[in-house]
Amino acid sequence: MTTDTSNHKEEQHQFSAEVERLMDLVVHALYSEREIFLRELIANSADATDRRRFEALTNEACALPATPQLRINIDKDARLLTISDDGIGMSKEEIIQNLGTIARSGTRAFEKELKDAKPEDRPNLIGQFGVGFYSAFMVADKVEVISRRAGTDEAWSWVSEGKGQYTLTQATRDTAGTTIILHIKSDADEYLESMRLENIIRKWADHIAWPIVIKQGEEEERNANEGTALWRKPRSEITDEQMDDFYRHITHLFDKPLATLLWHAEGVFEFTSLLFIPGMISPFAPVDQERKSKVRLHVRRMFITDEAEMLPAWLRFIQGIVDTEDLPLNVSREMLQNTPVLARIRKALTNRVISELQKLSEDKEKYETFWNLFGAIFKEGLWENGEHSESILKLSRFYSSTEEGLTTLPDYVSRMKDGQEAIYFLAGDSKEILSSSPQLEGFKAQGIEVLLFTDAVDAFWPDRVGKYADKPLRSITQAKEDLEKLMGDVEHVNSEEEEGLIKSLKETLGDKVSEVRTTQRLVDSPVILAASAGGPDLQMQRLMRRNDKSMPSPSPVLELNPNHPWIKSLVLKAKDGKDINDEASILLDLARVQDGEMPVDPTLFARRIATALTGK
Repeated sequence: MTTDTSNHKEEQHQFSAEVERLMDLVVHALYSEREIFLRELIANSADATDRRRFEALTNEACALPATPQLRINIDKDARLLTISDDGIGMSKEEIIQNLGTIARSGTRAFEKELKDAKPEDRPNLIGQFGVGFYSAFMVADKVEVISRRAGTDEAWSWVSEGKGQYTLTQATRDTAGTTIILHIKSDADEYLESMRLENIIRKWADHIAWPIVIKQGEEEERNANEGTALWRKPRSEITDEQMDDFYRHITHLFDKPLATLLWHAEGVFEFTSLLFIPGMISPFAPVDQERKSKVRLHVRRMFITDEAEMLPAWLRFIQGIVDTEDLPLNVSREMLQNTPVLARIRKALTNRVISELQKLSEDKEKYETFWNLFGAIFKEGLWENGEHSESILKLSRFYSSTEEGLTTLPDYVSRMKDGQEAIYFLAGDSKEILSSSPQLEGFKAQGIEVLLFTDAVDAFWPDRVGKYADKPLRSITQAKEDLEKLMGDVEHVNSEEEEGLIKSLKETLGDKVSEVRTTQRLVDSPVILAASAGGPDLQMQRLMRRNDKSMPSPSPVLELNPNHPWIKSLVLKAKDGKDINDEASILLDLARVQDGEMPVDPTLFARRIATALTGK
């Protein structure tokens, strides 16, 4: 394999500002653990080779060589370290995208973590943020990348000294794949020694399936890794350190997993799975990450794809590998969607993961860590899947208006008051906001516990699930009659003057509200919003509006506290025929603010408040 970049016009490109700052952070703040660079570059090469092998199944032009390798060549005299692979390679556009830009959120998060981390913890941050390629500049003052996309004849050279810009030049490469040439710094001699590199590979990449060969000068090539399929070994033969290293390789995280599941399934169909529940969420992950499982599918040890959706979307936080003997190596994407074997494996895996979570839930502290990380994703299963709803409900955790920490639905049911017919909840944006919501006042006064739902999905799944333990799930914004029944003899009959205020407010507010009425569920607050009968929960309506999704829903109900001094004063104003237009708008905006919404016109709201306070 040879490469050539001569006689081609160079293109100068600037790094995005985020990449430039990122490289400076990597090079200077993580300087003490420089060996990390080799692990990152080898992992990238192994992934590229895996992807080419899978793409070749449906595209003959991408076929791998007979003996694909990851090759490391050391030229000590020229101070060059070259890492080559037979992987999928990159087109010009892919080089610019992969090596010239990076997500801004990842860089900011990386910088913050770096600032907060202890010095001894800083080397591990590279793997957490997907910035591995740039670690090459810890040991090299110049990096060249020559890549040819499989299935094409065109190759490109990328060259940079890591100082704000890079050059792109059309090049030649005999075969598809990528070559990375590191011009080693004067103080990094150790990385020009084959034994040192071999030790690093044994430490970090021994499990990679593709052979990694090292050649230095006139020495013969030798394999630097065993390439063992860790997941095929009995658990007793795998050390905790090996398991943690493999977890880090698969997830690109550098914590320890909350739980590890190594399972050899035997019977009508056979497969092995090595799955991990991570102990953290990668801060480099996109905010709106794709809702698909990325568990890797292998057939007889060989990587096939990470897009087989081996687990449902609501278990997409699980990472790992599934390896089976019961599929052909040349399995197509269409077969992956339709084969009964894969459907049975998916079902078995899902059941096993739920069983593992049930075990994990016995450790309260560890399970709360899991729940804080992945609970919102897990609860998506309540919306999507009826088969496992009962198990998901039992495993779900919620904040409560009366209990410290997190609680469960079974525990809530055990604490229900005599005469209480439903499981009550209030959905919103945070525990702090919900805990002080006026919506809770009447329920607190009656000693009725309310679950506080703080994730976006909580606005949707209760309607789908309907009930738990034969108890309906009901938002307290739709529970006026329930509370009145629980309050017993407490009843308020509107006076003629109060009816006058109600009529006046409805005329003033028009179709902004579907109804104005008094309520006994308020204690300290003057006003509150309620969902119309038969309409969706208020939080669901808010979420849909924030995401620019329209949904048919009636205007909210405006409920008044007839015992509040302000409402009493408005009753007298309305009786005397005085103008209460401004007060009507303030009441509605105030009710919105209490529920975490903005006034329709914040400036006008502020002006009306100022006028009300000063009388001017």
